[in-house]
Amino acid sequence: MQAFFVSTGLVALAEMGDKTQLLSLLLAAKFRRPWPIVLGILVATLANHALAGALGAWITAYVGPGVMRWILGGSFLVMAAWMLVPDKLDEDDAPSSATHLGVFATTVVAFFLAEMGDKTQVATVMLAARFDAWVAVVAGTTLGMMLANAPVVWFGDRLVRRVPIRLVHLVSAGIFVVLGVAALLGAG
Repeated sequence: MQAFFVSTGLVALAEMGDKTQLLSLLLAAKFRRPWPIVLGILVATLANHALAGALGAWITAYVGPGVMRWILGGSFLVMAAWMLVPDKLDEDDAPSSATHLGVFATTVVAFFLAEMGDKTQVATVMLAARFDAWVAVVAGTTLGMMLANAPVVWFGDRLVRRVPIRLVHLVSAGIFVVLGVAALLGAG
């Protein structure tokens, strides 16, 4: 259960102000159809994080515990620094105005691609390697993504303006530092 709760909380915090959250806002403003957007986010996140979690599980099978401790410790510390860099939505990530895929499919494709190499995808790889609990990590990171993105789809701009994104990023960075130091010190 620890893997699930840590994954949920960490990704929900890390996602605040992230480019995929900005994409959620953009999709909601463009299409104004929340259910297909939220379902598209869920499908894209499950697919993306399942692959990322599988990569994390695969890494643990081929890397010894001593090396893995240093990789994870360093990776978590790098993630802490990365959390302090604000995200912007690239034009490549934004859905085109002339789409023939429909709201759901457009959301799945745009969200899956935007999540490639994103903080939360990298965090999913690391968490799956750290906890050796692929299903719990993927379930947790997916729930964290939904907790951060679904309200944006429904409440949009009003919600984003009230959340102190800089503070959320600082708290997320702090959590990654704690996880990184714990991994380097060999804490379970």
